[in-house]
Amino acid sequence: METWKEFDQNIITHSAAHHLMAVDDLIHQFGYARVSDIARELSITRGSVSISLKPLKEAGLLLQDENKHLRLSERGRQLVAAIKTKRVLIQRLLSSVLGVDPTQAEIDACKMEHLVSNATAQRMVSFLKFVESDQDQARRFRECWAAFDPSCAPSTNSCASCSDGCMAERVGGTN
Repeated sequence: METWKEFDQNIITHSAAHHLMAVDDLIHQFGYARVSDIARELSITRGSVSISLKPLKEAGLLLQDENKHLRLSERGRQLVAAIKTKRVLIQRLLSSVLGVDPTQAEIDACKMEHLVSNATAQRMVSFLKFVESDQDQARRFRECWAAFDPSCAPSTNSCASCSDGCMAERVGGTN
C-alpha cells in the first residue's frame, strides 16, 4: 500500500478542523456563529473564512440559515467532537505518559488531532485507561518508564530501535 497517499484521504484539513471547532465554540459561547465571528476567533480575514467554509458546506458539515448564522450538521458535530477528543487524548499521552512539556504537547496535539484515525484514538483511550489505572501492571509500567534510561547504546547494533542508525540523533536528540 502506498501509505503516504492516505494523508489525502482525511475528511478535512487542519485549517478546516479549526474553522469547524470555531463554529462549535462560538455557538456554545454566544448561541450563534457568523463569518465575522469566526474571522475574529481565528484572527483571519472574513474573505478567508468564506472561502474556507464553502467546501465544509458542500461536504454537509456546516449549515447556514437565511440570517447567515452557521451551525454544524449532525455529521459536523460528530466530527468536531471526535477531533476535540483526539486532541485531549494526544495531549494526555504526550504530556502525562511520555513527559513532553505541556505547551509542546498542546502544540503537537493541535497538529495531529484531525489526522489520527478513530481506530487509533480508540487504542489511545484503552492505553490511557490502562496506564492511569490502579492495576499492579500499570503501576509497574509507570515505575519502569520513570526509571528507564533513554540514552543510546554505544553501538546501534545492540539497539533494537536503531538498527538502521541512531534515531535519537536523527530527530535532534543526543545519545
